[in-house]
Amino acid sequence: MSNVSAKKIVLSLIGIILSGILIWGIQWATFARPPLPQAVAAAQSDDLVTVTDTPWLTFTPTQGAVKTGFIFYPGGRINPLGYSDLMRAIAEKGYLVVVSTMPINMAIFNSNIADEIIAAHPEVDHWVIGGHSVGGTAAAMYTSAHPERIAGLAIWSSYPADSSDLSSLNIPALLMYGGNETDVTDESVGTRKHLLPPNTVYIKIKGGDHHQFGSYRLTTEENMATISREVQHEQILSAMLQLLQSIDDQ
Repeated sequence: MSNVSAKKIVLSLIGIILSGILIWGIQWATFARPPLPQAVAAAQSDDLVTVTDTPWLTFTPTQGAVKTGFIFYPGGRINPLGYSDLMRAIAEKGYLVVVSTMPINMAIFNSNIADEIIAAHPEVDHWVIGGHSVGGTAAAMYTSAHPERIAGLAIWSSYPADSSDLSSLNIPALLMYGGNETDVTDESVGTRKHLLPPNTVYIKIKGGDHHQFGSYRLTTEENMATISREVQHEQILSAMLQLLQSIDDQ
């Protein structure tokens, strides 16, 4: 075999390897956990809620004027549709709900998307922002940077970054986590309470886990909950509606 032929083979192999790495990288960066069937079904318009997906997944009540809106940042690498059943249930109570899309499905890379959402809905008087997992951390980041725009904060299965000091804010705030979680625990939440508003409500959902804050596909090994998704969602909705109602009454 000539040196030229050997060089061509080596270059071809390098090209194949680099192409494989590129394809893997694209698949990793664009992967999002797909929604469960009930979440897909909840993203359909009906007489109570109009659902649109451009530019963001939006749930608009059809009855009455909307005073309060809820901006929700999805968890990392989770399809926004994976929260549709919860978001629809909130919208059915009269709140505009907007679930933002994020670069490579990671809210941390565009925590200021709320600026665009707020600007797109001048009819809304008050805004609550929240998110799941890294989305909750990003929501706290936005609130810390723009406290004048946010009337309430809801963190699902997460906590603020050390750089997000919200302790001086006088707004309703909620932090929920599952009792069966491994990362968001009594200890990890407790060590960050000094970062949150003094009137923050903390809710530990006994038997709940990290992933049942949404409705998206999991492997068996990832499911650590010992209560049903429906039971966990009931507790999430109850807490969220109390928070939103307290702001709607202002």
